[in-house]
Amino acid sequence: MQTSRFTLLYRNFANNIYSKPLSRNRFIHKAFFHATKKILQTSGAPPPAEGYLPGVAQSKFIKSTQEEALKNSELMNTGVANGETKKMNMFQAINDAMGIALTTDETAVIFGEDVAFGGVFRCTLGLAEMFGRDRVFNTPLSEQGIVGFGIGMAAVGHTAIAEIQFADYIFPAFDQLVNEAAKYRYRSGGLFNVGGLTVRSPCSAVGHGGHYHSQSPEAYFTHTPGLIVVMPRSPIQAKGLLLASIRDRNPVIFLEPKILYRAAVEEVPVGDYELPLGKAEILKSGKDVTVVGYGSQLYTLENAIKLAEKDIPGLSCELIDLRSLSPWDVDTVANSVNKTGRLVISHEAPQTSGFAAEVATSIMERCFLRLEAPIQRVCGLDTPFPLIFEKFYVPDMTKCYDAIKEVVNY
Repeated sequence: MQTSRFTLLYRNFANNIYSKPLSRNRFIHKAFFHATKKILQTSGAPPPAEGYLPGVAQSKFIKSTQEEALKNSELMNTGVANGETKKMNMFQAINDAMGIALTTDETAVIFGEDVAFGGVFRCTLGLAEMFGRDRVFNTPLSEQGIVGFGIGMAAVGHTAIAEIQFADYIFPAFDQLVNEAAKYRYRSGGLFNVGGLTVRSPCSAVGHGGHYHSQSPEAYFTHTPGLIVVMPRSPIQAKGLLLASIRDRNPVIFLEPKILYRAAVEEVPVGDYELPLGKAEILKSGKDVTVVGYGSQLYTLENAIKLAEKDIPGLSCELIDLRSLSPWDVDTVANSVNKTGRLVISHEAPQTSGFAAEVATSIMERCFLRLEAPIQRVCGLDTPFPLIFEKFYVPDMTKCYDAIKEVVNY
């Protein structure tokens, strides 16, 4: 369906005003005038559903050549270390992982809203045609039903790969996940389990999603024993972590930052490989400040570190990608903080009871005598996720830079 001129106008207006402080109505009128003028003069296209994330292509953590991709030490024993690579964005890498899962496991099935058509973000594109509609199929619009069905499939021995179309709508399935899937093995004394269940879902900010298409609900599920929670940062990571999640014999919630679906492009090994769950990765070594994040927030942190190291002579920051949030790799973070004496943690989800609080508390307990400054959390605000004020809400590069500077100057 063609986007209306009014929709283009509104989006352009929003993009103009929510990036600027507005103290008087005249600024709003001025922004609206220029947005209107721009729409009338051009036939600009609306932003893609998965949004824009500038700077990802230039990131040092994106492996843009075959040599860089295969240099990863975690791939050494996987059988792909000397193999071929193919340029893929993140949704293609996720699609590739699910294709491998369906090929290597005849009990594997994929289901969710619109997945047989390729899904709203195209992650399941072509899988129904390749493997048949009895293995890749649509469900009714019922998140509780999708997860409940997945629990049943996993309980009788299938590998169930469920998709919740947006993480914001996972909450109707909350009871099924935390009271059924997470406890199935425990309450049966180990006789039964639903370890074959993986629930995929797009999450996090997208630039124009508002409060129902932008949330990061990971902390709700890390509070639940029995669930594994994973969030990748790139195509190589997404493929390896998703295959590991599908094959792990515990129920997994696999959250995919949707803004990275097309923004992140890498040379991805074409073979079958897994990356370890519960293991963080040190992306950049440093000696003065430990900076911790996960998902798309890592690219914001990378830019904040560049700015801080440029402005503060001699500063050296260590950046860690948690990758898995439950279980999370406390030892890697603690070892880093014992070295640097300072810690900054950042995520898009609200600050109160966010996952950064768990990291901060655990590190304080383990590293208290080595800390040189109070631990800093840079998170989303404790409000519903706003639309036009998204750029004030998210923990952007400037906020992360300020936190790094705060711990250095303490």
